[in-house]
Amino acid sequence: MPQDPSTASETHYPLKVQAIRSQGNRPKLSLYIPIPLAAAIGLNPGDPVQWERPDRNELHLIRLAPARPSTRQRSRSKP
Repeated sequence: MPQDPSTASETHYPLKVQAIRSQGNRPKLSLYIPIPLAAAIGLNPGDPVQWERPDRNELHLIRLAPARPSTRQRSRSKP
């Protein structure tokens, strides 16, 4: 299903699904999230996520815990 151009992202991150094979086990498929994309959405190593599949042509990555603030300093309250 084509996206509405007014809501489509201007930045694309094409990637390929990779197969990881271990001895005696069925291959597992792996997707790597590019660093710029992870930074843009505030995703960090160890963050709990899960996949949601609304239909066969779409996957959603759902963050299970709220994103941490991207600022490093606390904001100061005005007197």
